[in-house]
Amino acid sequence: MKHVIRKAYFDFEKEENFLNEMSEKGFALINYTWCKYVFEDAPKGEYIYRLELLDHPVNSRESEEYIRFMKETGAELVATFSQWAYFRKKAADGEFNIYSNLDSKIKHYKRIIGLCSILLALNLFIGLYNMFTGIQAQATGYPPVNIYISIISFVIAVLLLYVIFPLNKKVTTLEKEKLIRE
Repeated sequence: MKHVIRKAYFDFEKEENFLNEMSEKGFALINYTWCKYVFEDAPKGEYIYRLELLDHPVNSRESEEYIRFMKETGAELVATFSQWAYFRKKAADGEFNIYSNLDSKIKHYKRIIGLCSILLALNLFIGLYNMFTGIQAQATGYPPVNIYISIISFVIAVLLLYVIFPLNKKVTTLEKEKLIRE
């Protein structure tokens, strides 16, 4: 039987934990679209889930090769959204980690920070543009619709900061740990 859960996550590790908790309850992810998780019944704890922001678009040659490599290791690609890949592996096969060392984990966090930074800059630009055009429109007697759009863009920018700052902190911690190990 299929189960649909609608949730939004801004932290991929919390999303990963959610998917693994659902697996422990006997639900296997079969599809994902924007904030919509589709599960089917499965034995409790059958799968371990991992998420990854790929370096390239999902349909690129590089990503297809990487997905093939993951399949060879026993992981299955369940769903993709934009450049995010949702992998799972049978729990019976043992531990499932995508990142084998600190460098690969740091690189992944920096990829996410880079994407969020671009989205942050874009939202700030859209917000400022709409604020100025909204002020001009309001001065000429038009409704301030652009000002409302700018407020939404600024709220999204603030939410992105709540993603970027903790990831920066994790990167700093991992880089310190890397220095200690060397």
